[in-house]
Amino acid sequence: MTELGFTCTGVRADGYAAGPTLVFRLRITAAGDARVHALALRCQIRIEPARRGYGPAEADGLADLFGERSRWGTTLQPVQFAQVPLMVPGFTGETEIDLAVPCTYDMDIAATRYFHALEEGEAPLLMLFSGTAFTGAGGFRVEPVPWDREASYRLPVPVWREMIEQHFPGCGWLRLPRDMMAELLAFRSRHSLASWEATVRTLLDAAAAAEPPRPPVRFGSVLPRATERTAP
Repeated sequence: MTELGFTCTGVRADGYAAGPTLVFRLRITAAGDARVHALALRCQIRIEPARRGYGPAEADGLADLFGERSRWGTTLQPVQFAQVPLMVPGFTGETEIDLAVPCTYDMDIAATRYFHALEEGEAPLLMLFSGTAFTGAGGFRVEPVPWDREASYRLPVPVWREMIEQHFPGCGWLRLPRDMMAELLAFRSRHSLASWEATVRTLLDAAAAAEPPRPPVRFGSVLPRATERTAP
């Protein structure tokens, strides 16, 4: 079998894609300058969160995914990021090719919430490769790409933020059920609100005004500990 190796040499945000897209640069080598007519690859990309440290603010942002920091010894498990097919043209010995990975800003997706929580540094990724290789110097020979082919890469957080900013400048993204969206649209129409920002702000202001004021804490009063239950 032809010995194939994979390395990720860089990543960039695709400024011309219709949606958020990262473009990874892959270097593929065939040992002994072997002739490869084509590669039909399946590329799985996983986030390896245990391979970096996190500041206090980042830990707070990751609580929904992994729980409290005290539990991270068991909860900090790999997170699925993407699965992408890739056709590689023929080459001899070595080649480089772009791997385009469509992304989303849907905060219900675990990978998106992970990247959103990071403030700086790099996100550790593991790229796993499988598929079919068409090789042979004097004809075609069909070989499987071994399942143990992989490459590690650390995605710079600024690249992710640049990609999101290209498509959602200064904005967030929220997905709602269709019936709730219809209610919000009706509310916006009834109140002649000019934008969704104004709609949400009106609802938040009304909710804040409806909250009863909190009673002041008197000096010398005994507050229940966080682990104690208060009486009904």
